[in-house]
Amino acid sequence: MATLIPALSACTARMTSGERRLAQRLQDKLDDDYLLWYDVPVGPRQAHPDFIVMHPRRGLLVLEVKDWKLATIGQADKHTWTILPDGTPKTVINPLEQARQYAHQVVDALKRDPQLTQPDGPHQGQIAFPWSYGVVFTNITRQQFKAAELHHAIEPHRVLCKDEMLETVDAEDLQSRLWDMFPYMMRGVMTLPMLERVRWILFPEVRVPTQEPLFDDTDTLADLPSMMRVMDLQQEQLARSLGDGHRVIHGVAGSGKTMILGYRAEYLAKASTASSKPILILCFNEPLGVKLHSVMAAKGLDEKVHVRHFHKWCHEQIRAFGQTLPAQSAHFFDDLVDAVIRGVARSQIPGGQYQAVLIDEGHDFAPEWLKLVVQMVDPASNSLLVLYDDAQSIYKRSRLKFTLKSVGIKAVGKGYSTILRINYRNTRQILQVASLVAADLLKPDEASDDDDAIPSLHPISCGRDGEAPLIIRMPTLRDEAYAIADHLSTAHNEGHAWGDLAVLCADWKTRDLCAQVLRQRGLPLENRVSPGDFDPTSDKIKVMTMHASKGLEFPVVALPGVGHMPAAGEDEAEAARVFYVAATRATHRLVIGVGGDGGFSRRFG
Repeated sequence: MATLIPALSACTARMTSGERRLAQRLQDKLDDDYLLWYDVPVGPRQAHPDFIVMHPRRGLLVLEVKDWKLATIGQADKHTWTILPDGTPKTVINPLEQARQYAHQVVDALKRDPQLTQPDGPHQGQIAFPWSYGVVFTNITRQQFKAAELHHAIEPHRVLCKDEMLETVDAEDLQSRLWDMFPYMMRGVMTLPMLERVRWILFPEVRVPTQEPLFDDTDTLADLPSMMRVMDLQQEQLARSLGDGHRVIHGVAGSGKTMILGYRAEYLAKASTASSKPILILCFNEPLGVKLHSVMAAKGLDEKVHVRHFHKWCHEQIRAFGQTLPAQSAHFFDDLVDAVIRGVARSQIPGGQYQAVLIDEGHDFAPEWLKLVVQMVDPASNSLLVLYDDAQSIYKRSRLKFTLKSVGIKAVGKGYSTILRINYRNTRQILQVASLVAADLLKPDEASDDDDAIPSLHPISCGRDGEAPLIIRMPTLRDEAYAIADHLSTAHNEGHAWGDLAVLCADWKTRDLCAQVLRQRGLPLENRVSPGDFDPTSDKIKVMTMHASKGLEFPVVALPGVGHMPAAGEDEAEAARVFYVAATRATHRLVIGVGGDGGFSRRFG
């Protein structure tokens, strides 16, 4: 079965009857290695071909679908057709020419990438794999096509007719019809690395955000990146298939939850109008909120998409609606949330303020926080997305036993709650080390029929290999900090930007010690002592606590002081959760300092 993006259930409402039939046939009759995109904007010019079909060995095919009956067509030639959809003549472009123009827009975008073109020979600069285009007439049989002499206006081999896409048609016959649309002697194959680059160029919204500035597709002279990272196909299908209503994604660390949230926010923002209410992205972690805001701002969406960490949003609600801020005390933040809850209950703070609410790292939220935020969704749109991973719940308040329904999240049933078990962020070696300490937290739940429960998930590695995490054991924490500074300098000399590097510490004393050592070595750094001390766009080493790193990722991560974990009086399971979160921030290289006499030191031998 081919992979259709978006999923058929998510796009049937906007398909014509003929498009639905074709989508079903292509999905059912084509093999597993076929990829199909329906009505997805393509390339810099955002063209909208009906279907794009990709196959690693076959290449790329653009299909234009017409539900016209023979009686609908009044006149046809190679350039224009006259159709009578309601009895009134209407002149339209030849559908094959329409498909050809879409295909050339696709090919012109791909030709910019030297890795997708012929490097030399008579076809130098041309696409290195086959490509073509065709038309599907869902209500005209092949016999009718011939009898009406439509072959004078459109090449017969570039047409798929109604009787050639029936449910009873043999799969090989259907595939043969599609690949007959390709010009003869067109050679080459689309390798898997090529396929990833094609997706990166054609579908900008599935690009994996990096530390670097966003690529400007409108700049035709800009060099394309040598490395291109895109969503996994499962992630892309899920992102494009999210419908209205309440949705929950339970995903392990590194499964791409935040990417999907970013895609959803961008999609909703671009679909909104001037009169639409804003979209709200909420998270608990302030640095993650800063990171998400920078991504939305870089896309020019920050006026439509408001990104806030939860307590900042509460503070703004109190001020915006004339409520009284609680007095400064040790319980200020708890009192702040209670004040907003009371304000909403008394209708002094209105509900339904947002077209959509998207909650990242929902496992950081207490049940009463979730119940409050759900009320902020406009009932007219009823659009809510919550991302969750129980293994990353490092705050006791968020590990209370509750059901989604009890806090107002109506995401029960097929298609409303999704589980992502594959970790794409970390190498196999990094995930193994992270799991070594946190093994007890990652045991999957026993099978349950209750899809309203919050499951515990065991991460599955995507199989990406890398170097083994470097374990260093030094006499003191200061010695450990100096060793880490040396490793970071080496990583920078090997090509990593300073902003690719992070030092994540279990407590503020270790954080400040590492910052002091890095300064002594003359390395550029950013020590997150307080909110506002984090700039995701700066080219500086990020030094912060492990707690503050939640939701972020860096190519190179150093974890000093792990050998002193858990701290005196700290629960070992709590410390294991924090370590797991910190270790899974690393995408390529992980350095762990295990000197000390804490319980975790012994786990590393």
